[in-house]
Amino acid sequence: MSAWLTEYGVSRSTIGFFSWIGITYSIKVFWAPVVDRIRLPGIGRLGQRRSWILLAQLGIAAGLFGLSLVDPSENLRGVALLALLVAFASATQDISVDAYRIEAAEMDRQAAMAAAYIFGYRVALLVAGAGALLIAEFSTWSVSYGIMAGLVSVGVITTCIVREPEHNVLIERPRGIGHEPIPKRVLRWFQGAVVAPFHEFFTRYGWLALVVLGVIATYRISDITMGVMANPFYLDLGFTKSEIASIVKAFGFSMTLAGAGLGGLLVVRFGLMPMMMTGAILVALTNLLFALMAELAPTRTLLAMVISADNLSAGLANVVFVAFLSSLVNKTYTATQYALFSSVMTLLGKFIGGFAGIVVDGFGYTMFFIYASGIGIPAMLFLLVAMRSGVFSGPKVATQILPN
Repeated sequence: MSAWLTEYGVSRSTIGFFSWIGITYSIKVFWAPVVDRIRLPGIGRLGQRRSWILLAQLGIAAGLFGLSLVDPSENLRGVALLALLVAFASATQDISVDAYRIEAAEMDRQAAMAAAYIFGYRVALLVAGAGALLIAEFSTWSVSYGIMAGLVSVGVITTCIVREPEHNVLIERPRGIGHEPIPKRVLRWFQGAVVAPFHEFFTRYGWLALVVLGVIATYRISDITMGVMANPFYLDLGFTKSEIASIVKAFGFSMTLAGAGLGGLLVVRFGLMPMMMTGAILVALTNLLFALMAELAPTRTLLAMVISADNLSAGLANVVFVAFLSSLVNKTYTATQYALFSSVMTLLGKFIGGFAGIVVDGFGYTMFFIYASGIGIPAMLFLLVAMRSGVFSGPKVATQILPN
């Protein structure tokens, strides 16, 4: 979308503000209890997780198809509303997919599940990144968005054929049970679906819960903030959409997978928390490489080198971070607790990222990337506190923390 808006002459500041649509992912915790506990009528027969995934996928397809019909230069508000629909439906899909992933395997397999999860969405990002750019290069943006809408059918088919995982909590139905008064039914549902997951988390960790949330809130700030201006940066340097597709998306994809595989191996060897710290440091340092690239003559070789380092570190950091988040979840409240963590994970980064265009317009790309690197320091400080507590030591954090 940022490349699309750039080509249609939308200002960098406005593109930055458009990233706030992604805050939808950061507030999904507010409707996660509904996804976690309420069975949908009709398609609810597919199961709690699959039915919500299917509903979300239909919303994504509808929003993408709508985007294929609008012109940003004539109807920017329409673009924003349709993008918001896609983001809301996608965030809802995230809630259910995360719950499905965690419930479908035992905790000692969550690192492997995290690696498979990252592989899956990286393949999707390759198709929706390199694929969408190449289609737009040789056809139109309208055709590109239309094809992306059609490709949601891959997810729809998968949702229909996979098996529903076991869910530990009795699913609530919207109509309630028996002759219990409606206010009492609502209160009982609210306590079980909303209050209990948060109470359990804070009871389990005590004051360290705030440190955990601090780690989650700051770990991806540097990465998210930089990403807002990445595509405009490449286009402003003079790279074509096909070059961005082949080097940044396709080649970057292979380096991300390499980083994810490396991260999975290093967690087993050195433990989860040391690799969390390593990932945070590497992500911050690689942002400085973009600052260097902004000062040098842009070449395909230089771009490939910077993308190699950036995606390798991002792949490593992502796999250990997803494993860390998964280790914090109590399976009784899978969707709600993971939604809390993943919401906190992106909220601050998405908010700060909204001002990325203003920083670029005011100070240039070099200072922006230095700034994006520096805001990764708080994550390292929170990690130091968490590591010194001793609660998160060892490679098998989940089996040490979570109750049977």
